Formats: sequence, structure tokens, C-alpha cells
Amino acid sequence: MATKQGKKDNRLSDKEAMHLAEITDVSPQQAKDLAEKHGKAKAEKEAKNFKAEG
Repeated sequence: MATKQGKKDNRLSDKEAMHLAEITDVSPQQAKDLAEKHGKAKAEKEAKNFKAEG
């Protein structure tokens, strides 16, 4: 079976998503979606931008 080498796992756990949701005021699902799209390292910044735009 082939594996995805060099690809980081950007998924957030439920606990991580809840924490990000609490500090940025986005929903846990939005936090997970943002982390998958932008990576865990940029998820908080993107969540703050997402909420400011919305």
C-alpha cells in the first residue's frame, strides 16, 4: 500500500479544535477546516483573520 511521504498531518484533535475555537471564537469544525487547509502552525492566525472578515 502506498503512503503519503512528506505530507504533514494537519488534522486537529477534538481537544485542539475546542481550544482553538475558545481562543478565536470560531466553531470547532471551522477550526478543523482551517487547520487542514492552512496547517496547524497557521491555524490560529487564520482563525483570527476568518473571524475578523466574517
